[in-house]
Amino acid sequence: MKRALFALVFFCLAVGLAGAGEPIIIGETITLPSKIMGEERTILVSTPPGYEQSSGGYAVLYMTDGNAHFTHTRGTVDFLARNGVIPQLIIVAVANTDRTRDLSPTHVASRTVDGRVFENPTSGGAPKFLDFFERELFPYIDSHYRTLPMRLFSGHSFGGLFALNVFFARPEMFDAVLAVSPSLNWDDELPIRQASTFFDDREELNATLFVAMADEEEGDPKPNRLDRLEKALQDSKSTGFEWQIMRMPDENHGTVVLRAHYWGLHKVFEGWRLPPNPETGRFDGGLDDVKSHYAGLSERYGFTVVPEENQLNNLGYQILGRDDFAGSIEVFRYNAELYPDSANVYDSLGEAFEKAGRLDESLATYSKAVENGAKLGDENLPIFTANRDRVQGQIAKGKDN
Repeated sequence: MKRALFALVFFCLAVGLAGAGEPIIIGETITLPSKIMGEERTILVSTPPGYEQSSGGYAVLYMTDGNAHFTHTRGTVDFLARNGVIPQLIIVAVANTDRTRDLSPTHVASRTVDGRVFENPTSGGAPKFLDFFERELFPYIDSHYRTLPMRLFSGHSFGGLFALNVFFARPEMFDAVLAVSPSLNWDDELPIRQASTFFDDREELNATLFVAMADEEEGDPKPNRLDRLEKALQDSKSTGFEWQIMRMPDENHGTVVLRAHYWGLHKVFEGWRLPPNPETGRFDGGLDDVKSHYAGLSERYGFTVVPEENQLNNLGYQILGRDDFAGSIEVFRYNAELYPDSANVYDSLGEAFEKAGRLDESLATYSKAVENGAKLGDENLPIFTANRDRVQGQIAKGKDN
């Protein structure tokens, strides 16, 4: 198994000076030999920021067309997670070899698009590609990364066709599917035919399907293909099934993916965000409200969901800003319970103790931040150390007086 870092390199520029800065690593490339596919497959994997300093698990977003969509999807996920709209995700993107073979569910020797004829001699390999995901890729990712029992899938164009086929042919494989500008015309509109019968004997389906379409069908006679797919979804009576179709006529086939991922992840994790006060736009609750909210999410997703460290940290400072020392200490303490290996949680708790005038407790927690920071090689270790030394000096000064 070959592994290599996948980096974006930004250069630090100053007036009169130019020099290469430190690379920003967003993931790694893995070469995975596949017995099922009879070839090596290149897999791009990106773990969330702070993954190495944490111990919790993450849901996994799998994607096709890895090289095309890896970097912008990492940015979208980080942005939404930072704003509390979705949880952080591990991203697993599979690079292409024979794209038509892997992503088409049936063999179609040739097809006509806009008057042009495309030969597809290798088409129809999607079932084998699904076997690769299920029997080789999933076990590899689950054994090498800290995953939660929640899988998402996203595909674009032929990948969108593959995504719909995943949803209709093997609905148990993924908890949510994003199909972006799928090739609905494939094999006499196969996805629409699949959708028209899929729900007939399916009383329950705990899954989410999001379909986005760019300008591909603008001007086509109504009902167009997307309209007919939408009608099939509307007729579904399956309990637990969530779906949304979003038309993006101001995007083209190439540009639609970024916005589709943004809104698709919004849909999949609808209700994830702590409910804001309609007047302030902020969450005004306390720790009990946070625990209640995440208990509801845990019940909904079927596994224990806890708030992310940064989310609790921000809430603690929000409460501290109201001079509610007891309330902020309660939140920071809970954060330390959830993330005992973190350094920053203890630094924040130390600050709350310090502002409350509880200097001995402040020193103890600042010292814990330094201890953890040294173990982790945390870049903020000098700050943690300065905070500890400052309080230590205040205590010594008080004893001298």
